Amino acid sequence: MWCAGDGRPVREPGVGSIPPPFPSGDSAATGQATTRRRCLHSHATAAAAPEAIGEPYVDAAGRVYGRMLGQPMLVFAADTAGLQAAHRQALERGLSIIPYVAAMFETGHDAANRAVFAAGDPGNLDLVGLAVRGAKKAVDKATRGLTLHG
Repeated sequence: MWCAGDGRPVREPGVGSIPPPFPSGDSAATGQATTRRRCLHSHATAAAAPEAIGEPYVDAAGRVYGRMLGQPMLVFAADTAGLQAAHRQALERGLSIIPYVAAMFETGHDAANRAVFAAGDPGNLDLVGLAVRGAKKAVDKATRGLTLHG
């Protein structure tokens, strides 16, 4: 799967709604990185919460395009400690969580991703990204203290 028009695959370290630190500023690279993260998160959300996905897009020629996430999405920057804190808060609040650990980016398929995730220490996950979904107030509390990416 590809996202964004820059030719880079979606699967790269730091994907998710709370990626690790990236160069900040208004550079095109930063904007493209944020777009890739939002794109990947929208696919993860579609799997976890299909009701969050809108209707297909249709252009003036009648060509039908895929569905997009129909809800707001915020992308935050965080180091491992920040990701782990947000993860703990999301667990305590019963939020839907989609974790990305570093070892997942060493594998080549989903079953291997699940295996390396299951083998990790649940109390000290090597998080490189984290998507959380739930009630706004609960998500705000889980992400308190993090800064918006880019």
